[in-house]
Amino acid sequence: MAEMGWNPPGKNCGLCGVESCDEFVISVQKGEKSYFDCPFYREEIEKIEETELCRDKDSYSGKDILGRDYDFILDPMPCEVSARKVILPFRPDLVEKWGIVPDDIVVGRPAGSGCPVQHVMRVIDANAVTGVLTCFVVGPAHSRGKQVKEIEAYHVVGFVGVARVVAREPVFGMRQRFLPGFCMMDLSHTGVINMILEKKDGFHVRIEDVRL
Repeated sequence: MAEMGWNPPGKNCGLCGVESCDEFVISVQKGEKSYFDCPFYREEIEKIEETELCRDKDSYSGKDILGRDYDFILDPMPCEVSARKVILPFRPDLVEKWGIVPDDIVVGRPAGSGCPVQHVMRVIDANAVTGVLTCFVVGPAHSRGKQVKEIEAYHVVGFVGVARVVAREPVFGMRQRFLPGFCMMDLSHTGVINMILEKKDGFHVRIEDVRL
């Protein structure tokens, strides 16, 4: 939506941290703010999630394509389109060199994990010092006709999302098998749970040392 010229509704509500919608747009252009700082943008993203990206919850069988059981499905955080993916490009210097910032679209393959699938992702946080990117997976259709930065290959540092329990709740410090929501291969992953926050909408978890 950002590339299509999305603008805040002009309510000047101040919830983004600046006084007016015009100032907010300028802050986004300068890289000081992200569109996700606007609650109305998040509402639009939530509508996209509900109408285009949500997979029928009943379609998950509890077993992946290889017949392996998994403990939970990793769903998006509230008002987000997919679970957050934290990645480190094989060339982390490109984040600074190319000026990768929030709302950019990047494309690459998680080669360190052995996944054969190219992922199209929207950046929500970019660290120019470490090269670490936090992203949403948005899919190929989202990038058509837009500027894309091809990072080629990356390591998966971790995932952040809401654990929808299938067989067992997430346990801090334990390696567990989970299925990322919208995984194109329907292939479960394993990872170490290093954060659990029990919220009203479920367990918010961070998973690192991810392996297929």
